[in-house]
Amino acid sequence: MCKRPSLLLSIYVLLASALIVTFGVVDVELESGSHFGLGLPAQVPLLFAAIFAAIVGALYLRRSWSELEKGMTGAIQVSIQAIVILVLVGCLVGSWIQSGVVATMIYYGLEVMTPRYFYLASLIISVVVAIATGCCWTTSSTVGVALIGISAGLGLPLPITAGFVISGAYFGDKISPLSDTTNLAPAVAGSELFDHVKAMMWSTIPTLIITAIIAFMMGDSAQGSDGGRIALIQSMMRAEFNISLFAFIPPMVIIVMAFLKMPAIPGIVAGITASLVLSLLRGSTAHEAMEVLFSGYVPEHLGAFAEAATPEAVASVTGAFTQAFTAGSPAMGVTPDVFAKVGGLLTQLFTRGGMTSMLETICLIVVALSLGGIMEVCGFLDVILDALMRHVKSVTGLIGSVLASAFMANVFLSEQYLSIIVPGRMFKRAFDERTWPNGKKLAPVMLSRSLEDSGTMTSVLVPWNTCGVYVSSVLGVATLDYLPYCFMNWLNPIVALAMTAFGLGIIWKNEEASSSEQVFIPDAAVVE
Repeated sequence: MCKRPSLLLSIYVLLASALIVTFGVVDVELESGSHFGLGLPAQVPLLFAAIFAAIVGALYLRRSWSELEKGMTGAIQVSIQAIVILVLVGCLVGSWIQSGVVATMIYYGLEVMTPRYFYLASLIISVVVAIATGCCWTTSSTVGVALIGISAGLGLPLPITAGFVISGAYFGDKISPLSDTTNLAPAVAGSELFDHVKAMMWSTIPTLIITAIIAFMMGDSAQGSDGGRIALIQSMMRAEFNISLFAFIPPMVIIVMAFLKMPAIPGIVAGITASLVLSLLRGSTAHEAMEVLFSGYVPEHLGAFAEAATPEAVASVTGAFTQAFTAGSPAMGVTPDVFAKVGGLLTQLFTRGGMTSMLETICLIVVALSLGGIMEVCGFLDVILDALMRHVKSVTGLIGSVLASAFMANVFLSEQYLSIIVPGRMFKRAFDERTWPNGKKLAPVMLSRSLEDSGTMTSVLVPWNTCGVYVSSVLGVATLDYLPYCFMNWLNPIVALAMTAFGLGIIWKNEEASSSEQVFIPDAAVVE
């Protein structure tokens, strides 16, 4: 006879699983020189957390293996569409890089760089790169590092620059259809990708506007310029890629497909097709254009730039690209070490994409959802949710609970993906089943939006979270130092909660629509 877990046991299992994941993921050096944590990839401690939860379920709650297995496979099945999309996104990134789409977007993004608007430009550039690549980590470790270097050369406070770089990177990561979290959140919540992106505009765009205003107001302190480094980045990209306004066609194809409410998969396939055609028209062979769909793009010339450590080496590699490196231009006035460093950064930025690049993320999703499925079939999440929902009497309270839970998951589970998966699995039933006084149910995009408003955005603000550890290490700025200036990240959940409290941007599900064609109705009149 199966037993229902108590609230105390459910909390114990959740906290114990969080401790297993946290200890496995973090690697913090203490003042004594010893280390806390194992510094493992998140997939490994997640596996052991799933084993722990399964043992408790089998021995104490008497769940059979078939029940536990059904819970795992059922949870994984939810993510099948997201996994297919992630595979296609890997293809899209590889083809967009090879065809020059990503380089063109970065190239014109750098055009906005001026001394007075340095912080604003840093924000905008990070937004452009993150939207183009769909990855806040890549943005932080490439363009972000370059902007930090420029900031140091100008004598500007590095934490402020880091804050605006991170703000832009996480905005772009959150909005970009290429992002793994942007695909994961709707998969967990049961919403559609492009509906999810449109729903996020309600809370994300106002927050970006506020952040941009702050960046503009703080721009008076930015005096001077490093035009040589910016020109060098642009010259190196011209040497590697064909920079042209025609490269905006593939992104426009996806935008048009989204506007026409086409499903995500056909839209992404259309974007891949457009970039393949662009590559072929620019002289790539069919083999070259299609190989990147699997293995990703590897730069042909940027590696040579990264290895040019002497004036003679610089002269040699630039001599072959006279159209990109014009004599007397600011790009030719930098030192060899700066030349090699910029070449290395761009090599790292553009060496990516392909189906294989998504395998690690897919593995993480499968293992994390297995843990969530076990906890769900054992009833741990239901017991905690039932206790919580007894105190939730309004839409504002429900959204606030999701926001708080996602933040706490970032703190205790130390992993951005888990801050989306665990609260998403917990609250999905409340969004699916609860009917509010107006006779409507909240749309699934309200859950997926809230998961990203907090789960995605606050992960980098936690020093021991994988995002916080990574970004602070690549930018060379401590998490607690840049935290106050990550206006986009900590304002986003506040703005989301405030808008809900005032009845703005609340999206209801039309129950007459089929599950494959949901109609979402913004309704500011009914909040509670």
